[in-house]
Amino acid sequence: MTTSRRRAFARLMGVVMAAALLIGLLPIAGASAATRYTLDVSKRTDFVAQTNFVQCVGASMQMMLNMIEPGRDRSSKTQLRLQNLARAWSGSRPDGRQRQGASVRGWTAGLNILGAGPYKLVGADSIEDALRLAATAISDTGKPVGLLMWRGRHAWVMSGFTATADPTKTDRFRVTRANVHDPLYPYGSSVWGPSPSPGESLTVAELGRQYVRRRMSSQFGGQPSTLGGKYVLVLPYEPDYSIWSNVR
Repeated sequence: MTTSRRRAFARLMGVVMAAALLIGLLPIAGASAATRYTLDVSKRTDFVAQTNFVQCVGASMQMMLNMIEPGRDRSSKTQLRLQNLARAWSGSRPDGRQRQGASVRGWTAGLNILGAGPYKLVGADSIEDALRLAATAISDTGKPVGLLMWRGRHAWVMSGFTATADPTKTDRFRVTRANVHDPLYPYGSSVWGPSPSPGESLTVAELGRQYVRRRMSSQFGGQPSTLGGKYVLVLPYEPDYSIWSNVR
């Protein structure tokens, strides 16, 4: 074989080997894409807009109840009743002023009183940790999560997520998107940005423009909240009944 033919043959073999390597890598890439896990416990008909600019908690409770018991109620009368329930359990404001809306504590208590829970109030140190908690809770319970938005001034519902793995099978996963419902839709905020459409899937960065740490204390003064500086969630959970196993 001449030198020129040997060189041509070597180039051909190089092309063949590169193609074989690429084909060999394709199943790995496909497997990686297949590990994406998605879950959403809502339907579009679960969405309810708040009837005024202070009833975001009542509307969020109403949406959450619709997701837990599909088709439960979308009426303004029910939303007002839920708002009043949450206000009744919100406690007094640190500055002594009359509360116009409802607090996140009243939101949590109201869901539990209505039998939708159990729910608990949780603060996370980062948005990544908050979303991991939310995804795990949704997976474990099949129930939505409440998100305290705008440094504590607004309420959204998180009904689903996209993650790198199923939270019920591993704790080594990362949430990449969140399905959310803003009861203020379609109005949004001139300060915080537009409302996502009901059930829209947001990236972590998109969500993080409005889902931020709660302010350290009341905007009108008062002692710092135990949830100050945290990403706050109204979180469903499965009770641990094992603690009663040794009770006689």
